[in-house]
Amino acid sequence: MATTAVAPAKATSVFADVPEAPADPILGLNSAFLADEAPNKISLGVGAFRTDEGKPYVLPVVKRVEQQLAADPATNHEYLPIDGLPAFQKLSAELILGKDSKAMKDGRVVTIQALSGTGALRVGITFLGRFLRTSGSPPAVYIPTPTWSNHRNIVPDAGLGAARTYRYLDAVSGGVDLPSMLADLSDAPAGSVIVLHGCAHNPTGADPSPAQWADILAVVQSRRLIPFFDNAYQGFASGDLDADAASVRLFADAGIDMVLSQSFAKNMGLYGQRIGALSVVLAEGTPDVATAAKAVRSQLKAVVRPMYSSPPAHGARIAVGVLGDEANYAEWKKELAGMAGRIGDMRTALKAALDSNGTPGDWSRIVNQIGMFSYTGLSAQQVAHLRNKHHIYMTSNGRISMAGLTTSTVQRVADAMKDAVETVVKQE
Repeated sequence: MATTAVAPAKATSVFADVPEAPADPILGLNSAFLADEAPNKISLGVGAFRTDEGKPYVLPVVKRVEQQLAADPATNHEYLPIDGLPAFQKLSAELILGKDSKAMKDGRVVTIQALSGTGALRVGITFLGRFLRTSGSPPAVYIPTPTWSNHRNIVPDAGLGAARTYRYLDAVSGGVDLPSMLADLSDAPAGSVIVLHGCAHNPTGADPSPAQWADILAVVQSRRLIPFFDNAYQGFASGDLDADAASVRLFADAGIDMVLSQSFAKNMGLYGQRIGALSVVLAEGTPDVATAAKAVRSQLKAVVRPMYSSPPAHGARIAVGVLGDEANYAEWKKELAGMAGRIGDMRTALKAALDSNGTPGDWSRIVNQIGMFSYTGLSAQQVAHLRNKHHIYMTSNGRISMAGLTTSTVQRVADAMKDAVETVVKQE
């Protein structure tokens, strides 16, 4: 007797119950902006430089070097070493520490190429978790509040648990709350890692003064803390590469252990190339520095190998072509000054427009802060009002990317901010 075959029941995927992750607060914002069909929408969220026409900007010197690489028959697509392009390592360290750096002359600086600033932070935190121990446990990692949102993700993802915080912003003035910051750092256990923004603090744009940096260094030394400088905006904050590296060089010259990350996304416009560097600086009294530095490099490579094996070559070669050529370097410095100048002009214009239209509040923080971002002090409700009514997008904490403003939109943004401030206040 013939039997009828019965099709097996379709199995449910083992991934069917995977919960959806919350949207990234910044990249998710950009997705919402792109989905908005309003013709007059304005994006002030993502930290990428734009021209005064609101267009992405490719630095002319970067474009020329890229064309030279494409025309060079010796250019290939072979793997780089695990720790990256050697010339890039050297030039990156010199850029942030200075060509006359004593730490470099002493052989106390170990630099590897990394996947932009995020990758450098991730590798660096993982390395510290493995080899920096306090009573047998991984070190506590302190981040400022507020800070770049990804700092909060990187620390636990590296296996060190949730990051602790130290106070940073004076909400009233929009500047650095130094007394609270120093008090919190003074309470941190010895051996703790302290994440510091080298310049152009994200999201506030509030940086310590040189005198305040000296006070911070004194606490770091007395408490035997490990500073980890996140440098995403060198040359992009003030327009001066050396001025923007002053805080890092102050700490390096003190001869202490420290770690620093660098990104070339902003200052060379290499956002999608993921080019950055991680440096570990050994203390001045380290015995047998050469052996210690070799061991550190080996362990950094051991972190990288199972994570992404080796870094990308193209962007590193572009950076070398800019940093390693005297004429290109000089041109780059001029282009950086121009980009920083445009952002400064937008700060001045926005404050003037807010003052002129009578927006309630003191908006001096906009011109007192520095770098790509300004921490406006707008509430989450006011930000939502700007988005829903005016199609102006910024992060919910009131951070705006000054590079997203243009001379043609700054008045509209100021008028919308006035409406948000007055409307939301009336509703409360």
